[in-house]
Amino acid sequence: MTNKTAFRKHILAAATTMAMAFTVTGAQAAETVTLQLKWVPQAQFAGYYVAQEKGFYKDAGLDVTIKPGGTDISPVQVIAGKSADVIVNWMPDALAAREAGVPLVNISQIYDRSGMMLTCKKASGISTPADLKGKTLGVWFGGNEYPFFNWMNKLGYKPDVDIKVLKQGFNVDPLLQGQADCISTMNYNEYWQLIDAGMKADELITFAYEDQKASTLEDGLYVLESDLKDKAFVSKMAKFVKATLKGWDYAVANPKEAAEIVVEQDASGAATVEVQQRQMENVAKLITSANTPKMGYLDPAAYKRTISVLLSGGSSPVIKKDPGDKAMTHVVWDAAAKL
Repeated sequence: MTNKTAFRKHILAAATTMAMAFTVTGAQAAETVTLQLKWVPQAQFAGYYVAQEKGFYKDAGLDVTIKPGGTDISPVQVIAGKSADVIVNWMPDALAAREAGVPLVNISQIYDRSGMMLTCKKASGISTPADLKGKTLGVWFGGNEYPFFNWMNKLGYKPDVDIKVLKQGFNVDPLLQGQADCISTMNYNEYWQLIDAGMKADELITFAYEDQKASTLEDGLYVLESDLKDKAFVSKMAKFVKATLKGWDYAVANPKEAAEIVVEQDASGAATVEVQQRQMENVAKLITSANTPKMGYLDPAAYKRTISVLLSGGSSPVIKKDPGDKAMTHVVWDAAAKL
């Protein structure tokens, strides 16, 4: 073997070793994040899927796993069991969980308006909230019932006395089949399921929780309080929030593309771009801060208002003690804004 040949082999071996080392280092540099959603893949969560598909998480040095929710999946239980780093949840459920011993903290608020509505058949003789008395009302449980019961308490209606509460599944069957006079719906989902099933808008009347002054904050990002003591975790979450907000900004601005990305995540094959685009366009109405510097920022006034609603449940308040500022932090959002 000549000296030149030996030299070339030496250089080639060194280059190969460096390339392998770079690859390993690059793989190690990607920090892992597991996100647990509140429900199955749909435009309600478009921003996360967009951030994944468009490479926003990867560009931030993150390897993100997005776990879909379902009827038997509780995000609170998932994060309490250390099977997720961060979850999407509604604030009523998060604060109730905190009081029950799972110390959740809001690090970013995605939706700044509520999409929750009570949708009724006009044929039931309902035109105002006063007409709800004596009616059968479909209600979601699993943490979703809190805003409803607070609203009913505000109206002075007691369950099983003034109103009949029907435990509603996550579908619109009770209204279609005449089992209920009203059902719980979201402005971006179940209401449109009724329309798609053949009902006409002029046959329905909706009561938006926002309009009834009974709304509470919905989709936000929550982590365990103990994890926030770790600076490395806070840094990782800042990267995650930054990339997530970029995903949401993109989804709001590009509803059709966002819908196409969501449909690709639907394992059932039932989702369509048309329906998901419509849902995305209605979800966008709940994210009024999208594409502004305040995107994802939890407004302290909205936080306090939600707490006030949850404490005003009469003999059965959702929470019994005001958590103060312990259930929220701007530390992660502030760090994300500086990236």
